[in-house]
Amino acid sequence: MATKRMTQSFSDQCMALVKALRAETPDCVASGVVDMSTGMLLSYETVDSHPPEVFDLLAGATLDLFQGRTVVMIEDVFKERRGVNNDQHYFQEILVNSDHLTHLFIRMNDRQDVVAVAVCRKSVNVGMLFAQARRAVKEFAGM
Repeated sequence: MATKRMTQSFSDQCMALVKALRAETPDCVASGVVDMSTGMLLSYETVDSHPPEVFDLLAGATLDLFQGRTVVMIEDVFKERRGVNNDQHYFQEILVNSDHLTHLFIRMNDRQDVVAVAVCRKSVNVGMLFAQARRAVKEFAGM
């Protein structure tokens, strides 16, 4: 499968990652991939229908979560205090709980400008969510 992924376009890899997240993450109702350099949702899959504005807002919110002005300032302070001298972002995963859903955002290791998103029912086992989502993302590490 690794050879097949190397020959796939980036767009095909994003769609495959979204499908893997939806299939392998427990209680998953939606998944997506956000390009942080453009703030665009590259691919998504959901069990519900939503207005297009919701998906635009998801991409923008993801960008704010990981690269908002205050978040970048916090990352810079942490890196300075810990003597880290690279361009890698400090925050790699963010978990957000709403009234009915749990949202997990995972930054790709090899492409820090790409974030995978899994949205699950609130009843999800968070440990299993992290384990399965990390496994799915790791398979696409070379995106």
